[in-house]
Amino acid sequence: MADQGGSQHGIARTTRTRTPAQKQQDLERIQKYRELESHLRQLVSSSDYSRRETFDLTTTLLKLNPEYYTVWNVRRRTLTSGLFSRRSDGCSCSRACSSSSRSDTTTTCSDESSCSYSTRTPHSQACRRIGRSGIIADQGSDDTAVAQEPTEREDGEAQKKDLDIITSELSFTFGLLLKSPKCYWIWSYRLWTLDQSILLLPVEKAKKIWQDELGLASKMLSMDRRNFHAWGYRRHVVSQLESRELGGDSLVESEFAYTDRMIRADLSNFSAWHSRSTLIPRLLDERGAGEDERRAFLDAELTQIREALNVGPDDQSLWYYHQFLVDNLVSPVRRPTIVPTLTVDQRVDYLLKEITEIKDLLEDYEDVKLIHEALLEYTLGLCQLEKRKPLEHERQDLISWVKKLKELDPMRMGRWVDLERDYGLTELLPGGGGGWL
Repeated sequence: MADQGGSQHGIARTTRTRTPAQKQQDLERIQKYRELESHLRQLVSSSDYSRRETFDLTTTLLKLNPEYYTVWNVRRRTLTSGLFSRRSDGCSCSRACSSSSRSDTTTTCSDESSCSYSTRTPHSQACRRIGRSGIIADQGSDDTAVAQEPTEREDGEAQKKDLDIITSELSFTFGLLLKSPKCYWIWSYRLWTLDQSILLLPVEKAKKIWQDELGLASKMLSMDRRNFHAWGYRRHVVSQLESRELGGDSLVESEFAYTDRMIRADLSNFSAWHSRSTLIPRLLDERGAGEDERRAFLDAELTQIREALNVGPDDQSLWYYHQFLVDNLVSPVRRPTIVPTLTVDQRVDYLLKEITEIKDLLEDYEDVKLIHEALLEYTLGLCQLEKRKPLEHERQDLISWVKKLKELDPMRMGRWVDLERDYGLTELLPGGGGGWL
Protein backbone atom coordinates (compact mmCIF):
# COMPACT_ATOMS: atom_id res chain seq x y z
CA MET A 1 0.00 0.00 0.00
CA ALA A 2 1.05 3.56 -0.47
CA ASP A 3 3.33 5.19 2.01
CA GLN A 4 1.26 7.46 4.24
CA GLY A 5 2.17 9.93 6.93
CA GLY A 6 5.91 9.59 6.40
CA SER A 7 5.99 5.93 7.42
CA GLN A 8 6.52 2.57 5.83
CA HIS A 9 5.21 -0.71 7.24
CA GLY A 10 4.09 1.27 10.28
CA ILE A 11 7.61 2.52 11.05
CA ALA A 12 7.87 6.31 11.22
CA ARG A 13 10.60 8.04 9.29
CA THR A 14 12.87 10.39 11.16
CA THR A 15 14.89 13.38 9.99
CA ARG A 16 18.53 13.38 11.09
CA THR A 17 20.38 16.59 11.81
CA ARG A 18 24.15 16.67 12.24
CA THR A 19 26.41 19.05 14.11
CA PRO A 20 29.62 20.41 12.49
CA ALA A 21 31.64 17.97 14.63
CA GLN A 22 29.57 15.05 13.38
CA LYS A 23 30.01 16.19 9.79
CA GLN A 24 33.75 16.27 10.31
CA GLN A 25 33.68 12.73 11.70
CA ASP A 26 31.73 11.64 8.62
CA LEU A 27 34.34 13.17 6.33
CA GLU A 28 37.10 11.32 8.19
CA ARG A 29 35.22 8.03 7.87
CA ILE A 30 34.73 8.64 4.15
CA GLN A 31 38.45 9.28 3.72
CA LYS A 32 39.31 6.06 5.56
CA TYR A 33 36.80 4.15 3.44
CA ARG A 34 38.32 5.47 0.22
CA GLU A 35 41.79 4.46 1.36
CA LEU A 36 40.58 0.91 2.07
CA GLU A 37 38.85 0.75 -1.31
CA SER A 38 42.00 1.96 -3.08
CA HIS A 39 44.09 -0.66 -1.31
CA LEU A 40 41.69 -3.42 -2.35
CA ARG A 41 41.82 -2.29 -5.97
CA GLN A 42 45.60 -2.50 -5.86
CA LEU A 43 45.47 -6.05 -4.55
CA VAL A 44 42.87 -7.10 -7.11
CA SER A 45 44.82 -5.56 -10.00
CA SER A 46 47.47 -8.28 -9.53
CA SER A 47 44.78 -10.97 -10.13
CA ASP A 48 46.08 -12.82 -7.09
CA TYR A 49 43.00 -13.68 -5.05
CA SER A 50 44.68 -16.23 -2.83
CA ARG A 51 46.07 -13.72 -0.31
CA ARG A 52 44.37 -13.68 3.07
CA GLU A 53 44.86 -9.92 3.19
CA THR A 54 42.44 -9.51 0.28
CA PHE A 55 39.76 -11.56 2.03
CA ASP A 56 40.17 -9.64 5.31
CA LEU A 57 39.94 -6.34 3.47
CA THR A 58 36.61 -7.34 1.93
CA THR A 59 35.34 -8.06 5.43
CA THR A 60 36.23 -4.55 6.58
CA LEU A 61 34.73 -2.86 3.52
CA LEU A 62 31.50 -4.85 3.54
CA LYS A 63 30.90 -4.03 7.19
CA LEU A 64 31.12 -0.38 6.17
CA ASN A 65 29.11 -0.73 2.96
CA PRO A 66 27.28 -4.00 2.22
CA GLU A 67 25.81 -2.48 -0.98
CA TYR A 68 29.21 -2.64 -2.74
CA TYR A 69 28.54 -5.66 -4.96
CA THR A 70 32.00 -5.65 -6.58
CA VAL A 71 33.56 -6.32 -3.18
CA TRP A 72 31.20 -9.29 -2.73
CA ASN A 73 32.49 -10.70 -6.01
CA VAL A 74 36.10 -10.22 -4.90
CA ARG A 75 35.22 -12.12 -1.71
CA ARG A 76 33.84 -14.98 -3.79
CA ARG A 77 37.06 -15.08 -5.78
CA THR A 78 39.23 -15.26 -2.67
CA LEU A 79 37.23 -18.27 -1.45
CA THR A 80 37.30 -20.14 -4.76
CA SER A 81 40.97 -19.33 -5.29
CA GLY A 82 42.38 -21.00 -2.25
CA LEU A 83 40.44 -20.69 0.98
CA PHE A 84 38.10 -23.52 0.06
CA SER A 85 39.76 -26.93 -0.05
CA ARG A 86 39.38 -27.22 -3.80
CA ARG A 87 40.95 -24.34 -5.63
CA SER A 88 41.81 -23.13 -9.11
CA ASP A 89 45.40 -22.96 -10.28
CA GLY A 90 45.32 -19.97 -12.59
CA CYS A 91 42.64 -21.14 -14.99
CA SER A 92 41.61 -18.41 -17.42
CA CYS A 93 38.12 -17.05 -17.00
CA SER A 94 37.73 -16.61 -20.74
CA ARG A 95 37.99 -20.34 -21.33
CA ALA A 96 34.65 -21.85 -22.24
CA CYS A 97 33.28 -24.50 -19.94
CA SER A 98 30.65 -27.09 -20.64
CA SER A 99 27.56 -27.36 -18.48
CA SER A 100 26.62 -30.36 -16.41
CA SER A 101 24.53 -31.44 -13.45
CA ARG A 102 25.08 -29.91 -10.04
CA SER A 103 26.55 -33.14 -8.72
CA ASP A 104 29.22 -32.77 -11.44
CA THR A 105 29.37 -29.02 -11.57
CA THR A 106 30.53 -26.75 -14.37
CA THR A 107 29.53 -23.35 -15.61
CA THR A 108 29.71 -21.39 -18.85
CA CYS A 109 31.28 -17.95 -18.95
CA SER A 110 32.15 -15.85 -21.97
CA ASP A 111 34.66 -13.39 -20.60
CA GLU A 112 36.32 -12.10 -17.49
CA SER A 113 33.63 -9.52 -16.86
CA SER A 114 30.83 -12.06 -16.81
CA CYS A 115 32.78 -14.19 -14.38
CA SER A 116 33.59 -11.29 -12.09
CA TYR A 117 30.05 -10.03 -11.71
CA SER A 118 28.05 -13.23 -11.69
CA THR A 119 26.35 -14.00 -8.40
CA ARG A 120 27.08 -17.65 -9.10
CA THR A 121 30.84 -17.46 -9.33
CA PRO A 122 31.98 -20.98 -10.17
CA HIS A 123 33.76 -22.80 -7.42
CA SER A 124 36.95 -23.38 -9.38
CA GLN A 125 37.21 -20.25 -11.53
CA ALA A 126 34.77 -21.63 -14.10
CA CYS A 127 37.10 -24.19 -15.64
CA ARG A 128 37.23 -27.22 -13.39
CA ARG A 129 34.83 -30.06 -12.90
CA ILE A 130 34.51 -31.27 -9.34
CA GLY A 131 32.64 -34.47 -8.65
CA ARG A 132 31.40 -35.79 -5.31
CA SER A 133 34.30 -38.21 -5.31
CA GLY A 134 36.79 -35.38 -5.17
CA ILE A 135 38.31 -36.04 -8.62
CA ILE A 136 39.37 -32.80 -10.30
CA ALA A 137 39.85 -32.49 -14.05
CA ASP A 138 41.01 -29.44 -15.99
CA GLN A 139 38.63 -29.41 -18.96
CA GLY A 140 40.42 -26.65 -20.80
CA SER A 141 43.57 -28.65 -21.50
CA ASP A 142 44.10 -31.17 -24.28
CA ASP A 143 46.20 -33.22 -21.90
CA THR A 144 43.60 -33.67 -19.17
CA ALA A 145 45.25 -34.60 -15.90
CA VAL A 146 43.21 -36.29 -13.22
CA ALA A 147 44.29 -35.90 -9.64
CA GLN A 148 44.49 -38.87 -7.36
CA GLU A 149 41.56 -39.71 -5.12
CA PRO A 150 42.09 -38.06 -1.71
CA THR A 151 42.45 -40.34 1.25
CA GLU A 152 39.55 -40.61 3.69
CA ARG A 153 41.47 -38.58 6.24
CA GLU A 154 42.34 -35.86 3.70
CA ASP A 155 38.75 -35.75 2.51
CA GLY A 156 37.49 -35.46 6.10
CA GLU A 157 39.90 -32.62 6.85
CA ALA A 158 38.89 -30.83 3.65
CA GLN A 159 35.20 -31.16 4.48
CA LYS A 160 35.78 -29.81 7.98
CA LYS A 161 37.68 -26.85 6.57
CA ASP A 162 34.96 -26.10 4.03
CA LEU A 163 32.23 -26.49 6.63
CA ASP A 164 34.02 -24.07 8.95
CA ILE A 165 34.35 -21.49 6.15
CA ILE A 166 30.72 -21.82 5.07
CA THR A 167 29.53 -21.53 8.67
CA SER A 168 31.73 -18.50 9.21
CA GLU A 169 30.42 -16.82 6.04
CA LEU A 170 26.82 -17.44 7.04
CA SER A 171 27.52 -15.95 10.47
CA PHE A 172 29.20 -12.93 8.85
CA THR A 173 26.27 -12.22 6.52
CA PHE A 174 23.71 -12.76 9.28
CA GLY A 175 25.20 -9.87 11.24
CA LEU A 176 24.97 -7.68 8.14
CA LEU A 177 21.37 -8.71 7.49
CA LEU A 178 20.34 -7.61 10.95
CA LYS A 179 21.54 -4.10 10.07
CA SER A 180 20.50 -4.13 6.38
CA PRO A 181 17.66 -6.68 6.00
CA LYS A 182 16.72 -5.45 2.52
CA CYS A 183 20.15 -5.37 0.89
CA TYR A 184 20.03 -7.46 -2.29
CA TRP A 185 23.75 -8.21 -2.31
CA ILE A 186 23.81 -9.77 1.16
CA TRP A 187 20.94 -12.12 0.28
CA SER A 188 22.59 -12.98 -3.04
CA TYR A 189 25.95 -13.75 -1.47
CA ARG A 190 24.31 -15.81 1.25
CA LEU A 191 22.60 -17.97 -1.38
CA TRP A 192 25.91 -18.40 -3.17
CA THR A 193 27.50 -19.52 0.09
CA LEU A 194 24.74 -22.06 0.61
CA ASP A 195 25.27 -23.36 -2.92
CA GLN A 196 28.87 -24.09 -2.00
CA SER A 197 27.65 -26.46 0.70
CA ILE A 198 26.01 -28.60 -2.02
CA LEU A 199 29.20 -28.55 -4.09
CA LEU A 200 31.66 -29.25 -1.28
CA LEU A 201 29.93 -31.20 1.48
CA PRO A 202 28.19 -34.56 1.84
CA VAL A 203 24.44 -34.42 1.31
CA GLU A 204 23.51 -34.85 4.98
CA LYS A 205 25.74 -31.96 6.08
CA ALA A 206 24.59 -29.69 3.25
CA LYS A 207 20.95 -30.47 4.02
CA LYS A 208 21.44 -29.58 7.69
CA ILE A 209 22.82 -26.18 6.65
CA TRP A 210 19.83 -25.51 4.39
CA GLN A 211 17.40 -26.61 7.12
CA ASP A 212 19.01 -24.16 9.53
CA GLU A 213 18.64 -21.50 6.85
CA LEU A 214 14.89 -22.02 6.79
CA GLY A 215 14.94 -21.14 10.48
CA LEU A 216 16.83 -17.94 9.66
CA ALA A 217 14.17 -16.96 7.10
CA SER A 218 11.52 -17.46 9.79
CA LYS A 219 13.52 -15.31 12.19
CA MET A 220 13.90 -12.50 9.66
CA LEU A 221 10.18 -12.60 8.91
CA SER A 222 9.34 -12.49 12.60
CA MET A 223 11.24 -9.19 12.71
CA ASP A 224 9.54 -7.80 9.59
CA ARG A 225 6.62 -9.94 8.41
CA ARG A 226 6.42 -8.12 5.06
CA ASN A 227 10.09 -8.20 4.06
CA PHE A 228 9.70 -9.40 0.48
CA HIS A 229 13.43 -10.20 0.27
CA ALA A 230 13.04 -12.69 3.09
CA TRP A 231 9.87 -14.16 1.54
CA GLY A 232 11.56 -14.70 -1.82
CA TYR A 233 14.60 -16.10 -0.04
CA ARG A 234 12.41 -18.48 1.94
CA ARG A 235 10.79 -19.81 -1.23
CA HIS A 236 14.24 -20.47 -2.71
CA VAL A 237 15.44 -22.27 0.41
CA VAL A 238 12.31 -24.42 0.44
CA SER A 239 12.78 -25.34 -3.23
CA GLN A 240 16.34 -26.46 -2.48
CA LEU A 241 15.26 -28.52 0.54
CA GLU A 242 12.71 -30.23 -1.69
CA SER A 243 15.26 -30.87 -4.44
CA ARG A 244 16.70 -34.22 -5.40
CA GLU A 245 20.20 -32.89 -4.70
CA LEU A 246 19.41 -32.77 -0.99
CA GLY A 247 17.20 -35.86 -0.99
CA GLY A 248 14.28 -33.67 -0.05
CA ASP A 249 10.55 -34.27 0.31
CA SER A 250 7.69 -31.88 -0.38
CA LEU A 251 7.25 -29.04 2.13
CA VAL A 252 4.06 -27.69 0.58
CA GLU A 253 1.84 -28.63 3.54
CA SER A 254 4.11 -27.06 6.13
CA GLU A 255 4.63 -23.93 4.00
CA PHE A 256 0.89 -23.53 3.47
CA ALA A 257 0.40 -23.80 7.23
CA TYR A 258 3.14 -21.18 7.64
CA THR A 259 1.16 -18.72 5.48
CA ASP A 260 -1.82 -19.38 7.77
CA ARG A 261 0.20 -18.35 10.81
CA MET A 262 1.62 -15.25 9.13
CA ILE A 263 -1.80 -14.14 7.88
CA ARG A 264 -3.35 -14.56 11.32
CA ALA A 265 -0.57 -12.38 12.71
CA ASP A 266 -1.04 -9.70 10.02
CA LEU A 267 -3.94 -9.64 7.55
CA SER A 268 -2.09 -7.01 5.50
CA ASN A 269 0.79 -9.34 4.69
CA PHE A 270 0.75 -9.26 0.90
CA SER A 271 3.73 -11.61 0.62
CA ALA A 272 2.00 -14.24 2.75
CA TRP A 273 -1.13 -14.07 0.58
CA HIS A 274 1.02 -14.27 -2.54
CA SER A 275 2.92 -17.30 -1.28
CA ARG A 276 -0.38 -18.92 -0.41
CA SER A 277 -1.64 -18.44 -3.97
CA THR A 278 1.49 -20.07 -5.43
CA LEU A 279 1.20 -23.09 -3.13
CA ILE A 280 -2.45 -23.91 -3.77
CA PRO A 281 -2.10 -25.79 -7.10
CA ARG A 282 0.62 -28.10 -5.72
CA LEU A 283 -1.19 -28.50 -2.42
CA LEU A 284 -4.36 -29.79 -4.05
CA ASP A 285 -2.47 -31.99 -6.50
CA GLU A 286 -0.33 -33.60 -3.80
CA ARG A 287 -3.41 -34.19 -1.66
CA GLY A 288 -5.01 -35.93 -4.62
CA ALA A 289 -8.05 -33.74 -4.02
CA GLY A 290 -11.22 -34.67 -5.92
CA GLU A 291 -13.95 -32.29 -7.02
CA ASP A 292 -15.73 -32.24 -3.63
CA GLU A 293 -12.50 -31.55 -1.73
CA ARG A 294 -11.52 -28.82 -4.20
CA ARG A 295 -14.91 -27.10 -3.95
CA ALA A 296 -14.76 -27.27 -0.16
CA PHE A 297 -11.27 -25.75 -0.32
CA LEU A 298 -12.42 -22.91 -2.60
CA ASP A 299 -15.42 -22.23 -0.37
CA ALA A 300 -13.17 -22.06 2.70
CA GLU A 301 -10.72 -19.68 1.00
CA LEU A 302 -13.52 -17.39 -0.17
CA THR A 303 -15.06 -17.36 3.30
CA GLN A 304 -11.70 -16.56 4.88
CA ILE A 305 -10.96 -13.65 2.55
CA ARG A 306 -14.50 -12.24 2.87
CA GLU A 307 -14.14 -12.23 6.65
CA ALA A 308 -10.79 -10.47 6.28
CA LEU A 309 -12.34 -7.86 3.96
CA ASN A 310 -15.00 -7.14 6.56
CA VAL A 311 -12.15 -6.22 8.91
CA GLY A 312 -10.01 -4.33 6.39
CA PRO A 313 -12.05 -3.29 3.33
CA ASP A 314 -9.40 -0.77 2.31
CA ASP A 315 -6.53 -3.30 2.45
CA GLN A 316 -5.11 -3.79 -1.04
CA SER A 317 -3.39 -7.08 -0.20
CA LEU A 318 -6.75 -8.66 0.70
CA TRP A 319 -8.31 -7.55 -2.55
CA TYR A 320 -5.40 -8.96 -4.53
CA TYR A 321 -5.98 -12.40 -3.03
CA HIS A 322 -9.73 -12.13 -3.54
CA GLN A 323 -9.03 -11.17 -7.15
CA PHE A 324 -6.82 -14.26 -7.49
CA LEU A 325 -9.70 -16.49 -6.37
CA VAL A 326 -12.23 -14.75 -8.62
CA ASP A 327 -9.84 -14.95 -11.58
CA ASN A 328 -9.86 -18.71 -11.07
CA LEU A 329 -13.59 -18.55 -11.81
CA VAL A 330 -13.61 -16.02 -14.65
CA SER A 331 -10.38 -16.86 -16.51
CA PRO A 332 -9.38 -20.41 -15.49
CA VAL A 333 -7.24 -20.95 -18.59
CA ARG A 334 -4.80 -18.25 -17.44
CA ARG A 335 -3.66 -20.11 -14.31
CA PRO A 336 -3.83 -23.53 -12.62
CA THR A 337 -7.47 -23.86 -11.61
CA ILE A 338 -8.64 -24.69 -8.09
CA VAL A 339 -11.79 -26.50 -9.30
CA PRO A 340 -11.32 -27.24 -13.03
CA THR A 341 -14.59 -29.19 -13.32
CA LEU A 342 -16.89 -26.26 -12.53
CA THR A 343 -19.44 -25.54 -15.26
CA VAL A 344 -20.06 -22.03 -16.53
CA ASP A 345 -23.34 -21.89 -14.57
CA GLN A 346 -21.55 -22.90 -11.39
CA ARG A 347 -18.88 -20.24 -11.96
CA VAL A 348 -21.61 -17.66 -12.51
CA ASP A 349 -23.27 -18.67 -9.22
CA TYR A 350 -19.98 -18.23 -7.37
CA LEU A 351 -19.36 -14.83 -8.93
CA LEU A 352 -22.90 -13.58 -8.27
CA LYS A 353 -22.49 -14.49 -4.61
CA GLU A 354 -19.22 -12.54 -4.38
CA ILE A 355 -20.75 -9.49 -6.08
CA THR A 356 -23.72 -9.60 -3.65
CA GLU A 357 -21.37 -9.83 -0.65
CA ILE A 358 -19.31 -6.87 -1.88
CA LYS A 359 -22.42 -4.77 -2.48
CA ASP A 360 -23.34 -5.39 1.16
CA LEU A 361 -19.85 -4.23 2.12
CA LEU A 362 -20.32 -1.09 0.04
CA GLU A 363 -23.31 -0.04 2.14
CA ASP A 364 -21.02 0.39 5.16
CA TYR A 365 -17.92 1.65 3.32
CA GLU A 366 -19.17 3.87 0.51
CA ASP A 367 -15.93 5.83 0.20
CA VAL A 368 -13.52 2.88 -0.13
CA LYS A 369 -12.17 2.96 -3.68
CA LEU A 370 -11.14 -0.71 -3.77
CA ILE A 371 -14.73 -1.86 -3.23
CA HIS A 372 -15.95 0.12 -6.26
CA GLU A 373 -13.06 -1.25 -8.35
CA ALA A 374 -13.87 -4.83 -7.38
CA LEU A 375 -17.57 -4.43 -8.22
CA LEU A 376 -16.68 -2.89 -11.56
CA GLU A 377 -14.20 -5.64 -12.46
CA TYR A 378 -16.32 -8.56 -11.24
CA THR A 379 -19.47 -7.34 -13.00
CA LEU A 380 -17.55 -7.11 -16.25
CA GLY A 381 -16.17 -10.57 -15.51
CA LEU A 382 -19.71 -11.89 -15.08
CA CYS A 383 -20.62 -10.54 -18.50
CA GLN A 384 -17.50 -12.18 -19.91
CA LEU A 385 -18.46 -15.55 -18.44
CA GLU A 386 -21.98 -15.38 -19.87
CA LYS A 387 -20.73 -13.87 -23.16
CA ARG A 388 -23.16 -10.99 -23.09
CA LYS A 389 -23.40 -7.22 -22.67
CA PRO A 390 -24.35 -5.77 -19.29
CA LEU A 391 -28.02 -5.82 -18.46
CA GLU A 392 -29.57 -2.40 -17.96
CA HIS A 393 -29.44 -2.54 -14.14
CA GLU A 394 -25.79 -3.67 -14.36
CA ARG A 395 -25.03 -0.82 -16.72
CA GLN A 396 -26.53 1.67 -14.28
CA ASP A 397 -24.36 0.21 -11.51
CA LEU A 398 -21.25 0.39 -13.68
CA ILE A 399 -21.91 4.05 -14.48
CA SER A 400 -22.37 4.93 -10.80
CA TRP A 401 -19.22 3.05 -9.76
CA VAL A 402 -17.08 4.75 -12.39
CA LYS A 403 -18.51 8.13 -11.36
CA LYS A 404 -17.59 7.44 -7.75
CA LEU A 405 -14.11 6.28 -8.73
CA LYS A 406 -13.55 9.61 -10.47
CA GLU A 407 -14.26 11.32 -7.17
CA LEU A 408 -12.23 8.96 -5.00
CA ASP A 409 -9.24 8.55 -7.32
CA PRO A 410 -8.89 11.63 -9.57
CA MET A 411 -5.21 10.86 -10.21
CA ARG A 412 -6.36 7.98 -12.43
CA MET A 413 -8.98 10.03 -14.22
CA GLY A 414 -7.66 8.91 -17.59
CA ARG A 415 -8.29 5.29 -16.70
CA TRP A 416 -11.89 5.92 -15.65
CA VAL A 417 -12.55 7.99 -18.78
CA ASP A 418 -11.15 5.17 -20.93
CA LEU A 419 -13.45 2.68 -19.19
CA GLU A 420 -16.44 4.91 -19.89
CA ARG A 421 -15.51 5.14 -23.54
CA ASP A 422 -14.59 1.48 -24.06
CA TYR A 423 -17.68 0.07 -22.37
CA GLY A 424 -20.24 2.70 -23.41
CA LEU A 425 -20.82 4.11 -19.93
CA THR A 426 -21.04 7.77 -20.85
CA GLU A 427 -24.81 8.18 -20.58
CA LEU A 428 -27.71 6.79 -18.58
CA LEU A 429 -30.21 6.24 -21.40
CA PRO A 430 -30.92 2.52 -22.02
CA GLY A 431 -28.92 1.39 -24.99
CA GLY A 432 -27.62 4.92 -25.46
CA GLY A 433 -23.97 4.02 -25.60
CA GLY A 434 -22.74 1.29 -27.87
CA GLY A 435 -19.14 0.33 -27.89
CA TRP A 436 -19.27 -2.60 -25.46
CA LEU A 437 -16.24 -4.71 -26.23
